[in-house]
Amino acid sequence: MKFRLTPFWILCLTGGVAIFSSTMAKNPALPLYVKSLGISDPALGFIAASSTIVGILASLPAGAISDAIGRRRVVLFAAVIFATAPFLYLFVHNAGTLVLVRVYHGLATAILGPVALAIVADTYAKGRGERMGWYSSATLVGRFLAPFVGGLLIFGNDFHLVYLADGVAGVITLLLAIRLPKDSTGNARVADTLRKNWRKYVKEVSFVFRHKGILATSGVEAAQYFGYGCLETFLPVYLNEKLGFAAWQIGLLFTAQIVVTAFTKPIMGRLSDKYGRIRTIMAGLILGGAIIMLILTTSSYLLMLILIATSGLGLAIVTSSTSALVADLAREEGRGSALGIMSGIMDIGQSSGPILTGILIGAFSFTLAFTTAGLVLIVMSIIFWLVMRSSRQQTETTGVQDK
Repeated sequence: MKFRLTPFWILCLTGGVAIFSSTMAKNPALPLYVKSLGISDPALGFIAASSTIVGILASLPAGAISDAIGRRRVVLFAAVIFATAPFLYLFVHNAGTLVLVRVYHGLATAILGPVALAIVADTYAKGRGERMGWYSSATLVGRFLAPFVGGLLIFGNDFHLVYLADGVAGVITLLLAIRLPKDSTGNARVADTLRKNWRKYVKEVSFVFRHKGILATSGVEAAQYFGYGCLETFLPVYLNEKLGFAAWQIGLLFTAQIVVTAFTKPIMGRLSDKYGRIRTIMAGLILGGAIIMLILTTSSYLLMLILIATSGLGLAIVTSSTSALVADLAREEGRGSALGIMSGIMDIGQSSGPILTGILIGAFSFTLAFTTAGLVLIVMSIIFWLVMRSSRQQTETTGVQDK
């Protein structure tokens, strides 16, 4: 009997390989590459943030355009970038060029994230949180393999092998994306479709920006990735410079974090489907914030491994619920726009995390910077609860209640 992948699992593979490629380009390669060029910590924060800054501008249009012209076309556009961007790192010799490459590479992730989740949300109404969890876990498999593989491919200050491997993974992403089935837009011209439907999607975007629940949930995503950006960008530098850990040891730590996230995310998504999303999100934020505040208190590799793995559980708890909650709250015809707005707001958090952390490290210390990042998550859990409680009537009218 011939084995055939379903469209859902083709999408999962596409996302997994794409994120494997993009993550290997930055973790742990990017901070170490930047340091090999003699660039300062504050500048490293801006370089790390450059790829996510583009997401602030690109995610909303990507989601809205996918509402209008179909999801597959937008995913294919992102896949072309995944297939070409990694090879450009081979020609980088200064900070300015590296920023341009990071912006181009970041555009692919900014597009793929909300559009792929919109495909899952469109396909599954029942068990949406669990299915989104499975897709996210597929991307996390790529994310947790990337630091370890990337660490093995770095030899001193030679980064050629790691970026060649990135390029191969990007080409595979494109080949997988081509296999995704065509959607309801068929072969209609993009320009004609946009001209016909643009008023409707402006209305949907306006609805999302007025929805307190969607905006609060998007703020949670921003806070979560603010903390994650802090860890991802500066913990490798701290471990290498302060504690003397090798690149492969650092890569293994981040692999452990994402392994925990990947294996627990579908479970957390199923729990949020059954018991409600709001309390789940709050618990994950508090756990993640506490870990970030504690992680620099030890020099033990084993204890560091336990702490960073536990931070992966906090990440799973939060992100298994946020996308599903936004999809629940949004109207069907504007779901891509809602998820795009969430992704854009998330990128504000992820890009500002390295920038603020770099400034605080340069002016004060690693300890103050990481404590601040942890507090952001804990304070956001309180704000989220207050906003969702005050907007409960709006939430209930859309059919979403936290049990």
